[in-house]
Amino acid sequence: MRPTPHIHLKLKICVSGAAETGLCAPDALEKTRVLGKEIIQHNAVLVTGATTGAPYWAAIGAKDANGFVIGISPASSEAEHVKEYKLPLDYHDIIIYTGFGYAGRNLLLTRSSDAVIVTCGRMGTLNEFTIAFEDNKPIGVLTDTGGTADEIDEIIKWAHRGRGKIVFDSDPKTLVEKVYEMVKKDKLVEV
Repeated sequence: MRPTPHIHLKLKICVSGAAETGLCAPDALEKTRVLGKEIIQHNAVLVTGATTGAPYWAAIGAKDANGFVIGISPASSEAEHVKEYKLPLDYHDIIIYTGFGYAGRNLLLTRSSDAVIVTCGRMGTLNEFTIAFEDNKPIGVLTDTGGTADEIDEIIKWAHRGRGKIVFDSDPKTLVEKVYEMVKKDKLVEV
């Protein structure tokens, strides 16, 4: 007789944002750090692009809350990650080296996550958002953080593709709660 399977998979929530934060609002990085903390407090795992800037601050928040952080790197090795891409190793528990560059990394990053939360960003963040949107993933947008995050509502309007599964909020705690509720509706097992 087979034992009854025990399924206890943690949610994987991606934080997407600018590696170069010069365009971010003054409090965007602190809000993004709180995002990382809140993701962990919802018993989820943080997934980032293993990069600097906003995703790095989310990783700091997650580790401050004793959470688990997975990084998806564009590099093919640790040496390439550090030496050529000049990306950090700290604040992550696991870094997966894809060797696919930024575009390939972005696809794996969003597809391997149960939801994507966008904070201040640039073109790469917009790319991750559009992949998640096309895949009909739950998406949270942390408004009032600058860059792409503050333009997504307008992009959605002129794209004429519907609203998708997107929630907006300027408060990181409230936004994570909204995203968590959306993800719960998509899951096959209780989270």
